[in-house]
Amino acid sequence: MSEVRSVLVNAGPWLPVPPTGYGGIETVVATLVPELRRAGVRVVLATVGTSTLDADGHVLALPEGHLSEVAAPYNRVSGVTHAYMHAVTTALRDLDVDLVHDHLEVVGPAVLGAMGTAAPPVLQTLHWDLRKHPDFYRTFDGRGRVRFAAVSQSQLDRAPRRLQEQTLGVVPLAAPLPEPYDGPTAPGDHVLVLARITRDKGQDTAARTARAAGVPLVLAGPVAGIGDPEELERRLADGSLAGHPDAVYWREEVAPLVDGDTVRWVGGVAGAEKERLLRTARALLAPNRWPEPGATGVVEALFRGVPVVATPQGVLPSLVEHGVTGYLADDEESLARHLGELDRIDPDACRAAAAPWTPAAMAASYLDLYDRLLKENR
Repeated sequence: MSEVRSVLVNAGPWLPVPPTGYGGIETVVATLVPELRRAGVRVVLATVGTSTLDADGHVLALPEGHLSEVAAPYNRVSGVTHAYMHAVTTALRDLDVDLVHDHLEVVGPAVLGAMGTAAPPVLQTLHWDLRKHPDFYRTFDGRGRVRFAAVSQSQLDRAPRRLQEQTLGVVPLAAPLPEPYDGPTAPGDHVLVLARITRDKGQDTAARTARAAGVPLVLAGPVAGIGDPEELERRLADGSLAGHPDAVYWREEVAPLVDGDTVRWVGGVAGAEKERLLRTARALLAPNRWPEPGATGVVEALFRGVPVVATPQGVLPSLVEHGVTGYLADDEESLARHLGELDRIDPDACRAAAAPWTPAAMAASYLDLYDRLLKENR
């Protein structure tokens, strides 16, 4: 049994927990917290005011999420993260928790580490591409108070040595188990991309690939934090998204390929609509351009017996077995060819492959790391 009695889980300022549409990190937090509580751990959740996840306590550090600013220039986005962490650290002074499980990129460990022994020990999950902050991860010293957990071995293998030395272990991401569902489950005609619209996720590649294969494509995910198509059109027209890299990518590289027929964008999805799109997809398409460390969407698809066609980037080769649970390919021509070979994939093989990535298994792994962190800091 774990020695941990209580933990503050810091979800960050971007989206509510659980998210109402896109939100990989927030989905992981929403999956983990109930399992920790089932294991007898008291959980205080630091998040934004629109969150609805049950916990034993809440620190509502900002009134609402700020995803639309996540890719904004530094002089805008830094104020969001530091205002959020100011509220978290202020609340932390009055909380009795054994440790902090942090999920806020760079700013979380930097601020909590600077508190020294005034903060509990910290474990941060590394959800992102570590290449974005080479100076930080190459030089940061948590002095044994701040340690890290990678989400895949491929991510850890690419990490700077200083970060590797401070990483306690690898905990693969789990996705929520499918809930009872009474809608259509038979595969339809479409393939699905379920991700934020951004160049790293390769939605333009997906559109060209699906067209080449003659397969309808549904793109589901927000643009610049905006999941409603009408709102996006307004924001693009009024210039408020000028210069936003995701908005530029959408306008210049993806939108010209969206014809409403072969390629459709449905905005952000959640709940029953997300479930319907997943369960009726012929495949999940993930033509990533970056070494994604976790890929919860892939796990969600496999849980439902949906094969995955993807580029062999980051964690994907460890999640997708070529020819068994989907296909891996580097170029658009090969990806398109594999979309014509989906009937060879057994849905039961996909479900079986996803079996190790359960929420309970993820929580058990984190409890082991919590115990190690506490023992190191006695």
